[in-house]
Amino acid sequence: MSSQRLILCASLFLVIFYNATFFSAVEKAYPLNFINGLRLFSVAIVFVFFLQLLFSLFNNRYLLKPVLIGAVMVAAAIRYFAGTYDVIIDVTMVQNILETDRSEAFDLVNGGLVLSLILWGVLPAVLIAMVRVERYPLRVALKRNLVNIGIAVLIIVVCMLSSGKFYASFLRQHKPLRYHTNPTYAIYSVGQYVGRQFKSSRKPLKQIGLDAHQLPRSGKRRLAIVVVGEAVRADHIKSNGYSRETTPLLDQEALYNFPNMYSCGTSTAVSVPCMFSVYDRRNYTDSKGKNTENAMDVLNRAGVAVLWRDNNSSSKGVADRIPNENFKKPETNPVCDAECRDEGMLSGLQDYIDQHATQDIVIVLHQMGNHGPAYFKRYPPEFERFTPVCKSNQLERCSQEEIINTYDNALLYTDYFLTQVISLLKYNDGRFDSSMLYISDHGESLGDNGLYLHGMPYLIAPDEQKHVAATLWLGDSFKQGIAPDKLTAVIAEQLSHDNLFHSLLGLMGVQTKVYEEDKDIFAGLAKTQDIAHNRIE
Repeated sequence: MSSQRLILCASLFLVIFYNATFFSAVEKAYPLNFINGLRLFSVAIVFVFFLQLLFSLFNNRYLLKPVLIGAVMVAAAIRYFAGTYDVIIDVTMVQNILETDRSEAFDLVNGGLVLSLILWGVLPAVLIAMVRVERYPLRVALKRNLVNIGIAVLIIVVCMLSSGKFYASFLRQHKPLRYHTNPTYAIYSVGQYVGRQFKSSRKPLKQIGLDAHQLPRSGKRRLAIVVVGEAVRADHIKSNGYSRETTPLLDQEALYNFPNMYSCGTSTAVSVPCMFSVYDRRNYTDSKGKNTENAMDVLNRAGVAVLWRDNNSSSKGVADRIPNENFKKPETNPVCDAECRDEGMLSGLQDYIDQHATQDIVIVLHQMGNHGPAYFKRYPPEFERFTPVCKSNQLERCSQEEIINTYDNALLYTDYFLTQVISLLKYNDGRFDSSMLYISDHGESLGDNGLYLHGMPYLIAPDEQKHVAATLWLGDSFKQGIAPDKLTAVIAEQLSHDNLFHSLLGLMGVQTKVYEEDKDIFAGLAKTQDIAHNRIE
C-alpha cells in the first residue's frame, strides 16, 4: 500500500483501539445524547487526522515504519496502565519512569502487561513491518505527502469550524481531557521533559544561603532525624481518624500529629526535591530544583553535620552535594530478605552520631515505605495482620479490600520503623535536644473512584494523593523549652511541604536571608527566645 494509506490505517487503529480512556473521559464531560454523540464522532475524526498530520512529518522510507512501530508500542503500554490504574503519562510521569530504579520497574511488570504488549504492541508492529510500501520518485513522493498533509489540515479545520462553540469549550474548559489522548500526550510530555533537561543542563548551579551561619547555642546540641516517607496518605493514620490500628506502636509515644499536611507533588520525583527546596509549590519547577541548592546544602554550609541515607530510588538530586549512602543493596543494608528493609538504614547510625562530637546533626532517612503496586513486598511476614491480602502487583486482580489490607500492613512496618528511630533518639536524648520529623512525599490512591497508585497531575489529582501523613516527636529536654499549647495550635493549621525548608533552618538555629520565619513551624514556640532569631532553646 502507499505510505499515506499506511499512515491513515495506523492512525485509525490507534484512535479506535487505544483510546477508550480518552473517550470515556470525554463522555463524562459531555453526557451522551444525539448531539454529543455527533460531537464525540467529530473529536474522533479530528484525532485521526491530527495523527495523520503528525506521522506525515516522518514520511520517508527510513523513518516512517520505526515511528509507527514506536507509537504502537508506546500506545500499547499506555493502554494497559491507563486502563488498569487510570495513569496519565504527563511530563512528571515521564520523569518518574526515567528516574525509577530496576527493582521498582520490575514491580510494575506482570502477566497482564506482557500480554497487552504482545497483543496490542508486538503483533501490530509486526504487521506494520510486513507491509510493502509503494515507492515513488522523490518529487512525486513529496507532492503526495503534501497533499496528504493538506487534506488532514482541511478536515481538522472544517470539523472545528462546524462546531466552533463546542471546540472552544472542549479546548479551554476541559483541558485535562487532553491528558488521556494516547499516544499524543505522552509524546508531547517526552518532548517537554527533553526540553527541560536540555535547559537545566545549560544552567549553572544557583547557590543560596551564602550568609548562612548558626547562632550560638545556650543549651545542648541538636540532633534531628527527618524521615521521608513513601506514598502514605493521611486518612490511613489512626491519629487522623482512621478506624484501624495502623500505628499501634507510635500511638504509645508522645507525638504531635499534623492532620492537615499537603504535598508539593504527587510523585517522588517532584515532591522530594520540592520539599527541600527554597521554592514553594507554586513557584517550583524541575529546572529550579535541579539548578538551585536546597535546605541540606544550606545546613551543611552553616556547619551542621548532614547525612542522607536512601532505601528508595534516590534522593532525586537533593543529596548530590552532601554525604549520602545507598541502602538498597545487601552490601550496605544488613536487613534484607525479599528486599532490603528500611530499618537497615539505622545500622551504624550511632557511630555516625558519635563521630560528630561538636556539631549539630541532621540525618535524612528516605524510606521505601508503601511504594506500590507491590505493597506485599514492603513488609516482613510478621507484619501481615490485616487479611486477606493482595499478593500480586496486578491490582486489577485483587479486591479493594485486599489492596487496602496489604497497604495497611506496609503501614504497620513503617510504624515499627519509626519507633526504632525514636528509640535511637531516646538513647541520645541526654546529650542532645533531639527530634524526629516524619513526612510522606505524597499520598496514594487505592481504588478510590477507580484510581490507583499516584502521579496524577496536581491540578486534577484527588486528595488521597496530596493529603499526606506527617508527625513530630520531640525529646524530653527539647519539649521543656517549648510552649505545648502553641505547638498544638500550629500543627492544627493547614501546612505543606513548603514549610520544611524554613522549619529545618529554624530547628537548627541557622540564620540566613533566605529563611522565612512565617513558614517555620517551630518559630515562636519557645518559652524564651534568642535575639535575632525565633529559635527554640
